[in-house]
Amino acid sequence: MDSPATQPIPTTEELKAELLEMPEPPEQPEPITEPGYEELVAVALRHVRGRRGGDLVSVILVGSSVRRAITTHSDIDLIALVKGQADGHEIVRVADRLADIRYRGHHELEEDLPYSPRLPSLLRKARILFDHEGIGAKLLERANQRFRQGPPPVSINEQIRIKAECFHWLGKARDLADKPATAQYLLAIFFDDVVNAFFRLRGFWLTAPVDAPKFIASRDAALGDLAGRFLTAATLPERLNLGRDLADILFKDVPNPARID
Repeated sequence: MDSPATQPIPTTEELKAELLEMPEPPEQPEPITEPGYEELVAVALRHVRGRRGGDLVSVILVGSSVRRAITTHSDIDLIALVKGQADGHEIVRVADRLADIRYRGHHELEEDLPYSPRLPSLLRKARILFDHEGIGAKLLERANQRFRQGPPPVSINEQIRIKAECFHWLGKARDLADKPATAQYLLAIFFDDVVNAFFRLRGFWLTAPVDAPKFIASRDAALGDLAGRFLTAATLPERLNLGRDLADILFKDVPNPARID
């Protein structure tokens, strides 16, 4: 056996091979260039830090600002992670904008991450405003990993439930066609369910509502065209017929609920 003095010195490559690969921290989006917006975000952050005090572990900015899609009426959307359990929600005014703040226990959010159809896509481009012991950064890294794995699968029973729900609202709207205002309201609920059904049945992560029509059209031109015509239909009968066409195409491979009569 070689003595310590005669043992060969390991190369740099050999030393690196001994190390476990460490994931890179998630890349943080650049601050918004919208005049005054960052100052309003800072005010909202101070509010959250003052409200929660010592149990606050991370504050994360999500929504249109981190998607570079901010408009005049965009909210400041924050997720405040705290120790223990929390399920709070508050909306406050910051100058001429609203700050929509949701409080969640960070352990609870981590447990929801593998099963949620929305959280991974919501968090993957988020920006950390405050972080204690890297808890928020670790959560965003897990969200990015979960996003790359794809949405949770939808069981056949859940597919049938989604289909039945959509046809329920469409049928109620048709039943109340003699009350146009009510029928139009029910059709709005129907369309919202159709959009969510498209993402879940096709295995896509949910996007922001403002991006949904464009996303649907990019993945299914025929369905996207129908959705656009539904939204711009001039009359209630036309909208009802387009709604039926939408549902028939979207759910053509999903069976109806079982009959027990």
